[in-house]
Amino acid sequence: MSDPSAAHEAGMAVRREVLGDAHVDRAVAGTTAFSAPFQEYITSAVWGSLWTRPGLDRKTRSCITLTALTALGCTDELAMHVRAAVRNGLSAAEIGEVLLHTSAYTGVPAANSAFAVAQRVLAELGEPSAIVDDDAS
Repeated sequence: MSDPSAAHEAGMAVRREVLGDAHVDRAVAGTTAFSAPFQEYITSAVWGSLWTRPGLDRKTRSCITLTALTALGCTDELAMHVRAAVRNGLSAAEIGEVLLHTSAYTGVPAANSAFAVAQRVLAELGEPSAIVDDDAS
């Protein structure tokens, strides 16, 4: 997208669809003069130019994003993108498979942290396979 305003508009639409209105509204409300250029960048470049490309569906993009955030140890951002992955159609089981597969390439410590974050978020969302069964141990 060469038109910056079109990229921003498309980015805001995708950002709201993937992350939810509540998250985006909080991010917008928390924008300051200092963080405004970064918010503009991620909305236009990441959400408006990358997430709108036709080459990959959103489910696949979520898988890649979960992998990258796990590899980098970005657990706060990972929690947000576990929620986004569910919105994009991934099940708790598929998220678990992405994290398990990622562990072979990023290392067990990063995957262990990612599993803990994902299990917490999935339980918050009421995903049945992520709810801890205390009687299972």
